[in-house]
Amino acid sequence: MRTLLLLLLATTPLVADDKSALLQTMDAHAAHYGDVSRKIWEFAEVGFKENQSAALLKSELRTAGFSLVDNVAGMPTAFTATWGQGKPVIAIMGEYDALPGLSQEDTPVRKPRVEGGPGHGCGHNLLGAASLFAAVTLKQWLAANKIAGTIRFYGTPAEEGGDGKLYMIRAGVFQDVDTVLSWHPADQNGAVLKSSLAIISAKFRFFGKPAHAAAAPDAGRSALDGLMIMANALEFMREHVPDSTRIHYIVTNGGSAPNIVPDYSEMFLYARHPSMPTLDGIWERVIKCAQAGALASETRMEMELINSSYNTLPNDALAALVDKNMRLVGGVTYTREEQAFAETIRQTLPDRTRPIGSQETIEPPVEGKGEASTDAGDVSWTLPMAQIVAATFVPGVPAHSWQSAACAGMSIGRKGMVVAAKSLVLTAVDLFTDPKQVAAAKASFEKRRAGFEYRSRIPAGQKPPLTYRDNKL
Repeated sequence: MRTLLLLLLATTPLVADDKSALLQTMDAHAAHYGDVSRKIWEFAEVGFKENQSAALLKSELRTAGFSLVDNVAGMPTAFTATWGQGKPVIAIMGEYDALPGLSQEDTPVRKPRVEGGPGHGCGHNLLGAASLFAAVTLKQWLAANKIAGTIRFYGTPAEEGGDGKLYMIRAGVFQDVDTVLSWHPADQNGAVLKSSLAIISAKFRFFGKPAHAAAAPDAGRSALDGLMIMANALEFMREHVPDSTRIHYIVTNGGSAPNIVPDYSEMFLYARHPSMPTLDGIWERVIKCAQAGALASETRMEMELINSSYNTLPNDALAALVDKNMRLVGGVTYTREEQAFAETIRQTLPDRTRPIGSQETIEPPVEGKGEASTDAGDVSWTLPMAQIVAATFVPGVPAHSWQSAACAGMSIGRKGMVVAAKSLVLTAVDLFTDPKQVAAAKASFEKRRAGFEYRSRIPAGQKPPLTYRDNKL
């Protein structure tokens, strides 16, 4: 009789009352994972240098009984943590890298913690902690109910331009996964049906001849001139690229002194478009602009390909499942102090069309084109992937800003993080207890992918760009 009861439990979807009890259990542990997110926020480590952040997450997972694999795909801060056995295998991805130059206190006015230092302007401290919270909760639920299946946490480094997930895919660590659950901080709550932007990025380096800029300028060949000619060509090109194209760059090295003709310069450039095949054509023209700069300035150009991520492939079945569960979880309600914080920080924003209060609602999944890029896109073309956003930022606050870094370090961010963790857990519970949900996710994946080719633009033998955040001097 007991065996039959356990079998029924393992194949029967949980009803709302059961899920409510699970959410109450999570409420009792939310503060601990909020503390984890705060520690990672304080570490503020950029891509492939997230040593303390990864160590903290791994320590939590080991304590919870997970088996870990370190240094995945030759990336010291990449890891997997697994508990359970058998099918289905449900993956939850966590990120924890910060962004350069966005150091910020948890205040609604601009105040860097470390002048010029990195900060969590994309909320990845919350992303990693919420995914950890979800994975540990699911492990405990599976064990308590003696339900078959495997939960695996993926510690994925350098999402911000380092393409860590691609190298993990190539290492084969996703091969046995049935579905993967992902989420991201935002200023709203909901399941995501929008795709993202495909991206290619590279560092363009120019090499010239040094000379005294006043006494013997004719003897020099300026590497900076080559870079500037390239940049000027790119600006003219903007008029003649397809809609939704984004091209942005920084000069990471422009020379050492004005009175020396620069013999070295470097540009770090991103190009994006909703379609990877369309982006291929745009990228060929970007390279021609670089070649033109070298030709016109009589310098030499080298290109180092850094990153290439696909646009995300939405999954209709998983979006519907996430939407149902997020409505059980609900949105984010502010205290009086949080309301005051939100009203103050909104005064620093040029666009305040999304009102305070919208963070309490769950937005319906809507098809469309996204505005950002992520290496989760490559995962979504490899296996079925759910996408969730949660209101960790005050409505109207854009990602990659000091305002979002401030929100990510205080209670508003942590409340949104808990919404995400709960939504991940309830969605995974449905996948573990209802095989039809896993089958539906796989069917949606095959339908969306049909007729399209997935082929990474990163060469097969290329190693992870572990020093991509370093500027070559």
